[in-house]
Order: sequence, then structure tokens, then C-alpha cells
Amino acid sequence: MRPATAAAAAVTLLTGVGVAVAAAARYASDATLRAAPGRTPPGEHRLTVHATAAGQVALTRSLASRRPGTYGLAGTDVDAIAGPVLDGLSNSPDTVVRRLERVSRGALAPGTRVRMTPRLHTGTPTEALGIDHRDVTVPGELGPLPSWFVPGVRDTWVIAVHGLGATREHPMNLLPFLHRRSLPVLGLGYRGDPDAPRPPDGLNHLGDREWRDVDAALRFAVRGGARHVVLYGWSTGAAMVLRAAADSALRGHVTGLVLDSPVLDQEATLRALARARHTPGPLVPLVVRTARARAGLYAQPHPVAAVAPAVTVPTLLFHGPDDTLAPWGPSRELAAARPDLVTLQTVLNAPHSAMWNTDPGRYEEALRRFLTPLM
Repeated sequence: MRPATAAAAAVTLLTGVGVAVAAAARYASDATLRAAPGRTPPGEHRLTVHATAAGQVALTRSLASRRPGTYGLAGTDVDAIAGPVLDGLSNSPDTVVRRLERVSRGALAPGTRVRMTPRLHTGTPTEALGIDHRDVTVPGELGPLPSWFVPGVRDTWVIAVHGLGATREHPMNLLPFLHRRSLPVLGLGYRGDPDAPRPPDGLNHLGDREWRDVDAALRFAVRGGARHVVLYGWSTGAAMVLRAAADSALRGHVTGLVLDSPVLDQEATLRALARARHTPGPLVPLVVRTARARAGLYAQPHPVAAVAPAVTVPTLLFHGPDDTLAPWGPSRELAAARPDLVTLQTVLNAPHSAMWNTDPGRYEEALRRFLTPLM
């Protein structure tokens, strides 16, 4: 082969490889930025139901199935609630027995494949919990936002904002607690949710654009009679409420923030999402850069320094070291940067957005102490 021909072939080959790598990075970034609502966060493996008995379910033994606390079991055409591990009841080293609280949809049978999820309830507050609610529409930037409103006699409202891959059903874990305290609760559905407007680019922006829907919810609450508002966010929902607390024209009505598993370091979360979706290691940095460019997310050399000024009201933060999607380190830094306003409740053995599930009693006691002066 002549030198010129060989050089041309090499250039063609390298160009082809470059195009292929870029296409792979775009494909992987697409998967990273399109978290389907209601889908269990990536990284959680499916478990097999091995047996059921009165008040018991035997699952494949794994780190997930051994976690303390109460979780949902979600599978095709089945939803159930699994309580704590029942030690000493398994007849096999490959299984673990948990208390079966109830099956809300379908049936659990040997061979059923399920995932453990922080979400316990399905349906509306009335259907799932017997708590009266109204279906309301919040006028949003992109169109009407379908939401749930649970009335209460107080003039302090709670706006509950779910996070990555979740729906309005996830915050219902805390609805009985909030309802017992007569707090009006607005369960916000926002862009990208089922029946809500789709983002123009179809992508999740980790709260950078979605926060405007929290701003719309604030306007709805104030028009509805709220004098004070506690913004309560999980995961990217926590990033959204932080942004709204900083930039909303109605931020003066915000008297408290509750942040659960907050996404404070976008790049770290993008890396974790890319790895959880089985992106080859060498491609991860390129996928993160591609995702940032597509979603218009700008790198923050010191993400906590950028977030800390937004904290101007009492803030309760639930997070722990076992969260692999939103690293715990930035939460610790935020608490250290604003010790006058931020209280960090460290939760062990809890995956992303499951800080309540691990120990509901401890979580709710911390929440009670925080909310009482704000009511």
C-alpha cells in the first residue's frame, strides 16, 4: 500500500472510530438524562420471590433484600409493601424473609421478579391511604401541571417535590405524618411526569429548569391562602426547591426547607448514573461531558459553594454514606458551611431517596422537631 493511501485509510479509520465513540456517548447520555417516571433508580437489581406465607415473603438474599426498614416491592402487574427482615426464618442460605405488610396490586407468587423501591403506595392519596384529596392543576411555564392537594387548617403549606425517576406517589410515604399535623400538602407533578408537559428536548435537567415548576407551585399556594411554605424535595426535587428558594419572586413566603438525598453535585450524579447504566469506564467522562452539553448544565468547580447562598431559612437535610447516586459528601459540606441553619440527619444503610424507609420512626421524629416551630 502506498504511503498516501495508507495515511488516508488510517484517517478514515480514526474518523470512523471517533464517530462511533461520539455516537455511543450520545446514546449513553440519552439513557442517563431520560429517567422514566416511576422507574426504580438504576443500580438496583431485580429480586426473585421464592415463597410467601401469612405475613411473610422470602426473597433472593442480597445487600438490598437485607436492608433494614420498610420498602415497596414493584414488579410487572404487582405492588406490595415489605417490612423489616425476620431473622431466623429462612430455610435457605440464598434467601431472606421479610414481613409482608400487604399486597396492593396483583399477586406475589414464587418466581415473581421485583425490585425494592422507596415508594410504598400506588394510586391517589384517597385510593392508597384514605386521605381526602383534590386533583388540582398548577399553571406552569410549559402548561398545566397535574397535582394533588390535601387540605389542612394551617396557613403553612408543604409543597412536596419528588425526584429522579419517581412520581407523586413517592412523597405519599410522608403524607399520613403531615396530614396528622393539619398541614395542607401540595404534591406537585412537574414537567416530564405522566400527564404533565414534556420538556422541549425530552431531557431531565437535574433541577436546573424544572425548578420553575416549583416556582409555579409557590404561586399556586400563595393564591390558595398559604402565608408560609415549607419546600420538601427528594433527589433532584431537592435541587429544585433549593433553586426556587433562591430565585423565586415569592421566596419570602418560604420559611423552611427539607432536603432528602439532595443532588448537590451534578457531575458526580451524572457519573453515577452513567456507571449504573453500565457505561464502559473509559467512556464515562465523555458521556458526562456530552450529557452536560445536551442539558445545558454548566460545570461548578465548587458545587456546595454555589448552593450555600440559597440556604436562608431553617433547613433539615436527610442523607447518608450509602447513597450511590447523590454523594453524601456535599451534604456534609453544606451542613458545615451553614451550621446556623442546616441540620444534617445522617442515615446509614439507605440507598438514594430511601432515608425514610430505613427507620421511619427516627426520620419522622426529626421531622416533627423541625416542623413544629414553623407551623
